[in-house]
Amino acid sequence: MTKSVDPHTLVIFGASGDLAQRKLIPAVFDLYRGGYLPEKFALLGASRTNMTDEEFRDKVVFNNEHFDRKDCTDEQVAAYAEVLFYQDLASYDGEKDINNLGKRLKKLDKDHGVGSNYIFYLSTPPSLYSTIPPALAKAGLNQTKDGWSRLIVEKPFGYDLATAKQLNEDIQRYFEEDTIYRIDHYLGKETVQNLLVTRFANGFFEPLWNRNYIQSVQITAAETVGVGTRGGYYDGSGALRDMVQNHLLQVLAHVAMEPPIRADAKSIRGEKLKLFQSLRSIKRADVRNHVIRAQYTEGRTKGGDVVSYRDAEGVPEKSNTETYVGMKFFIDNWRWAGVPFFVRTGKCLPLKLTEVVITFKNPPQAIFSEFDNYAMSSDNRLIIRIQPDEGMALEFGMKVPGEGFRVKNVDMDFFYRDLTSNDVPDAYTRLLLDCMKGDPTLYARGDSVEAAWDFVEPILQAWKANEVPLFSYPAGTWGPLQSDALWSGVGDGWRNPSTSLTEKKHYTKL
Repeated sequence: MTKSVDPHTLVIFGASGDLAQRKLIPAVFDLYRGGYLPEKFALLGASRTNMTDEEFRDKVVFNNEHFDRKDCTDEQVAAYAEVLFYQDLASYDGEKDINNLGKRLKKLDKDHGVGSNYIFYLSTPPSLYSTIPPALAKAGLNQTKDGWSRLIVEKPFGYDLATAKQLNEDIQRYFEEDTIYRIDHYLGKETVQNLLVTRFANGFFEPLWNRNYIQSVQITAAETVGVGTRGGYYDGSGALRDMVQNHLLQVLAHVAMEPPIRADAKSIRGEKLKLFQSLRSIKRADVRNHVIRAQYTEGRTKGGDVVSYRDAEGVPEKSNTETYVGMKFFIDNWRWAGVPFFVRTGKCLPLKLTEVVITFKNPPQAIFSEFDNYAMSSDNRLIIRIQPDEGMALEFGMKVPGEGFRVKNVDMDFFYRDLTSNDVPDAYTRLLLDCMKGDPTLYARGDSVEAAWDFVEPILQAWKANEVPLFSYPAGTWGPLQSDALWSGVGDGWRNPSTSLTEKKHYTKL
């Protein structure tokens, strides 16, 4: 049974910023047009920009280039704008400002009957994640007598293991763990969620999902863009922190976790933690053999010519920050013992996409090899495209028409666009609705965040000490050649996909 949404106020700190305009305000509008918001609801933007309610509505709705009204009329858009309000702050964590915020919340309840239920969304610089919660607590907004308070925290959640632990302590001092929602938009993607259904709702996949039948697993998250004008910010982060520690390890958890006892938040998040705790630690001395880091040099991508990373605006001349990571690791549990996992992510690669590739082991005997050498190496693969054009394809061998037993791979595919005529909800739309319902299933738990940081910590330490080389790759290619060496003795290597999920290598008539 679908849980109803209580009347409440969504407070967005940093409401005049880029994330609020690009993602959050449009996501709430999608909930509005879909009939998911409660009848009594208010959105209160809060930031240091001096605006009235009307000016805020103009900025984030009527004059927002990212706001898509879709099939709604002018009257419906105007009605949505009427539930948006604004509170200007001299500071995000000042006692006077937070008290004024509290008074505004009480006025919204008095005027619109939204009650004392609050969601506080920290769409602010990470430096404020530790200072806003105590300010809310001092004003009595972290818990209410007649309602509830929830806190949504954007990534990055920490910069390393030590800062992640400290941040958890700072926030948990004022908010209970089950009221803290650490958001990772990757977990809001339909195809990531569908990984669990694919695995656990299908009798022909579940028995094969283990070391006995799977040769390798690879996850690719590729971007075509470089750092652009954000070089100064990105250089303090890098691909490992920006993509692997959060997004890709969360995808990995959906691929590799054990079956939960039931499909609820406690069970699913508990199995994710077990998975992270089962990751075989890459010792600092072994980092060079398991992890490749690289920077892009000048080249050409789909967007045109690109200058090298070190020549980008804001990037230090001798920067060692990685824009590409390729890694190989193992999971030390009964299900995955001995199965290699490969993860890569990078900027300025040929395509923008995220996909998971499950390669199954070949039969013990290649009985058709005398007719076709290809039959000895034709892998069966399940390809799960997370974005864009979400879907999946199963590759398997079939006989080519004609004499003998020549074998060629064919694809059996499925696309989400064929499943429904409805819009696939945006990740932020889904995640915001879950928080409104009080369902943290798709949000990261504090102990899991620390376990993920613990896994990447030796890698960060080795890189900081320059104990491993920094390679390069031309923009517009699939990364450094050294990354291919990670596959030595395992299989055919990285799958470098085309735009289409199902490539042009199907069964063809002779």
